[in-house]
Amino acid sequence: MQLKSRHLLGIEHLDKAEIELILDTAASFKEVSTREIKKVPTLRGKTVVTLFYEVSTRTRTSFELAAKRLSADTVSISTSTSSVQKGETLVDTVRNLEAMKPDYFVVRHSCSGAALMISRISQASIVNAGDGSHEHPTQALLDAFTMRERKGDISKLRVAIIGDIRHSRVVRSNILLLRKLGADVHIAGPATLLPPGMDRLGVTVTSDIGVAIRNADVVMMLRIQQERMDKSFFPSLREFAMYYGLTRERMRLAKSDAIIMHPGPINRGVEIDHELADCDRSVILDQTENGVAVRMAVLYLLAGGNPAGEAS
Repeated sequence: MQLKSRHLLGIEHLDKAEIELILDTAASFKEVSTREIKKVPTLRGKTVVTLFYEVSTRTRTSFELAAKRLSADTVSISTSTSSVQKGETLVDTVRNLEAMKPDYFVVRHSCSGAALMISRISQASIVNAGDGSHEHPTQALLDAFTMRERKGDISKLRVAIIGDIRHSRVVRSNILLLRKLGADVHIAGPATLLPPGMDRLGVTVTSDIGVAIRNADVVMMLRIQQERMDKSFFPSLREFAMYYGLTRERMRLAKSDAIIMHPGPINRGVEIDHELADCDRSVILDQTENGVAVRMAVLYLLAGGNPAGEAS
């Protein structure tokens, strides 16, 4: 089996078998990062361009490491030092870069649908690294990989996702993926940060964090996306932390072996207490580590790789 598309634009476009293929392939690549020489020749001769119109640490770095560990050449375009500052449009930027014959564009943009638009004009494979408040597919894939690694069969899990639901592209991709794999998903946040119609995605919606966390196998906290807020959705960060931050007391409502997740970056003391972010139930750094293997799998499979991978 191979992926049906040469692009990864969102979880919405993947079926269950494709998701499981990516996760299985990532498992075969994870070992590469433990070697003394962290490299395989799988994508030798390919060129990956990372085109980020928004700031990023984890996503950008892990994509670049993934490409390099597959022996691809990488080119990183920062809009702050590119012709974007001179008024060049996204379409013109992509067309000019495409004239240099890259094989992939990994794109992050503040506008929902940016990756889809690029896929319609480019001969390269497009990977959506986050588009506005729409989707962040590789984040959901690495989250699922981490859940499966720590907790086993995702279809048996109760997952609570807490925080800024309205502005999060991570939550949409995670809901789509987790529901396709059969998980029981509960989301919670202030009423002002719960967009209408979320229940149509097959999740349970509540403004009571305790109800969402109770008996959860996984508790995922989301970052407050202040950069996407054009008005006030809650009185203050202090009050958000008081009513919706993850504390030891609230974590006791989850199962005793429940894990704590966060896509990062963390606002310590707001979404999650300092001690919980670093406790033995936290898998936040595991998520970061697993991002490299998952993104290796995505790049490999988009190139037409076989399911077994070539991590030798």
